Amino acid sequence: MSDISHAPHHAQRQAPRRALRRSLVAVTIAAGLLTGASVSTAPSAQAAVSSTVGLKVVRVAATRKGVPYRFGGTTTRGFDCSGYSKWAYARVGKRLPRTSQAQYRSAARISASQRRPGDLVFFLSGSHVYHVGIYAGHGKMWHSPRSGQRVRLSTIWTSKVRYGRVR
Repeated sequence: MSDISHAPHHAQRQAPRRALRRSLVAVTIAAGLLTGASVSTAPSAQAAVSSTVGLKVVRVAATRKGVPYRFGGTTTRGFDCSGYSKWAYARVGKRLPRTSQAQYRSAARISASQRRPGDLVFFLSGSHVYHVGIYAGHGKMWHSPRSGQRVRLSTIWTSKVRYGRVR
């Protein structure tokens, strides 16, 4: 009897997790489509590792949806844009510098046609990087936008961005 009385509560707690898993599976599938991977073609070992790390970063980033923006923030209590990307990459064993400008300098430059989930998206004004996000596929990115807002998945609103791959 106790199992039955707890079943609805348990199901309610699991529903958001199932929805998140479904969206992550969709991102994973999309990543394969975006990178041109096919079931019959085995990618090189280096590409497979990078692609796997990128998908892990996107999954980790998605788990912090709704965390508030905090200037200089690097924890789950609040992130700024570069603190968020640094935090997500640290969870998969990769180190990033603290600021968006330093992250830009440390990343390998790639073209928009080479981007894949997990790559960094940099927004520049002249030579100054003022914002960074984590590419999620389909022209979207995870980021911590600005004061008063929360971590979210957004459409990349301009083509005037640069992409970088964490080494």
